[in-house]
Amino acid sequence: MTGYLIRRILHGLVSVIIVVGIVMILIYSLLDRNLVFAQDPAFTKVTANAKVVYRYRQWNEFGYLYYAPYGEWLNSLVRSGELTEEERAAVSTIGRTADKDTEAVAEYVARFTSEYESQGYTVMRLDAVMQGKKIASGGSPQLFAYKDRPLFSRLWNYFTHLITVDNIHAAEEVEGERGFTFTLYDPAYGGEKFSPAILGNGTLHRYLLYCDNKFPFIHQNLVTISLGKSYNINQGIDVAITMTRTQGAYVMREITYPTGLVEVSADDLHTATYMPGSLDLNPVYAVRFNDDYTNTDTVKDGMSKMGYSFLIGIIATALSYIIGMPMAIWMAQKKDKLVDQIGSVYVVFITAMPSLAYIFLVKAIGGKLGMPTTFDMDKLNWTMYVLPIISLSLRPIASNMRWLRRYMVDQQNADYVKFARSGGLSEREIFTNHILKNAAIPIVHGIPAAILFSLVGALITERVYVVPGVGGLLINAINAYDNGVIVGVTLFYAVLSIVSVILGDVLMSMVDPRISFSAKAR
Repeated sequence: MTGYLIRRILHGLVSVIIVVGIVMILIYSLLDRNLVFAQDPAFTKVTANAKVVYRYRQWNEFGYLYYAPYGEWLNSLVRSGELTEEERAAVSTIGRTADKDTEAVAEYVARFTSEYESQGYTVMRLDAVMQGKKIASGGSPQLFAYKDRPLFSRLWNYFTHLITVDNIHAAEEVEGERGFTFTLYDPAYGGEKFSPAILGNGTLHRYLLYCDNKFPFIHQNLVTISLGKSYNINQGIDVAITMTRTQGAYVMREITYPTGLVEVSADDLHTATYMPGSLDLNPVYAVRFNDDYTNTDTVKDGMSKMGYSFLIGIIATALSYIIGMPMAIWMAQKKDKLVDQIGSVYVVFITAMPSLAYIFLVKAIGGKLGMPTTFDMDKLNWTMYVLPIISLSLRPIASNMRWLRRYMVDQQNADYVKFARSGGLSEREIFTNHILKNAAIPIVHGIPAAILFSLVGALITERVYVVPGVGGLLINAINAYDNGVIVGVTLFYAVLSIVSVILGDVLMSMVDPRISFSAKAR
């Protein structure tokens, strides 16, 4: 079994890399990259050369290419000590056209061009766009270099930044000594409540480990998973944060800031991250914080997108087995009788009817009975979950009924059942110990997948009932050409698929001792 699991995991990892690579090829090579500006309001506001520069900068942000402006190259020379600030300022402004460059500027432009062309970049110079004798709006001359990112480089960059471990060198120019601090009395609670925590200085997050009264009670910011940054749906927010960040109304409570200020606020001090220069730029921060660990999230009273999707999905999955399997057993026992015929009608009806149709049917009937038909984040109560759960469980119930009944009927005609009867076993013993057990093996294999895929939500159900879940995240990302979200969600789905298959195999081998994944068993 151990050897099988190792091989399965390795094959799964390779499959995940291949899937992500194919998606990247589709997005970055086969689709028109100009589509990313379709819903970008800032793109329509820039003109002339500024629009060209904006396009290349955004393509760099979206991962299409490497972008190197002339000004940033000069700044790198200053940082390396090759240029002083005065020398940089003297050669930073290029002429309206190449022949208008000063001798010093022309020298550095030639050097910039030679250096980047030797690295495979294409250097682009945009002459000034004139309006009469003046430079038009957005028409300033521009000089930059760009190069398309190869697939391998894109894949390597994505997977090497997938998991980040915070460290004391992550933040620049922090005050005080870099290091970790362990305390039994969390400063976020005023230092009066027993609550162990590990704090860092020089780390990206102030709190690396802390405790509170929310499940799972011990939380960490030391290891961060980055699935991909959103540029359109939630600008600048990683996919993992989008799926796991709480929603709803702000939870206001009395908190003690690091300066000792006590204030009623929704800030979550445990999420504080380093934001350089913030203490000097914002006087509000100066009153609350002692250093630049000022960037905090807020506490809200709702669940995350994944939380809502999983709650609805896991209950619907449980109902599909709690209702579907006993019904299938009953139908198999009463084959061709009334209960079997009624069950078969339900299976055919749900299977043949489009999901959208029966979901709206459930919504209409539920609305007539006075049930809430949409989610209200301001007035959440348990009744809002009823109709989405019913809608989401109808088809899995029918599927379990159909397949378990079929497997059981097939087993009833097997030779080993005839031998069991001839051996004197009762029908009850034969049914319970042999038929049901063997028929349930294929059903058991699908249980991990049903549970894990509750995390990804249900697109149609969540849209019909306005559930704030993750069901529509991928579709929204595709419509908005949000490449980071598309790749991140694809990776999430691929990993869930691999894990569910492995867990299904393990569970199936536990149910049926005849199944073995060891090499000796062959």
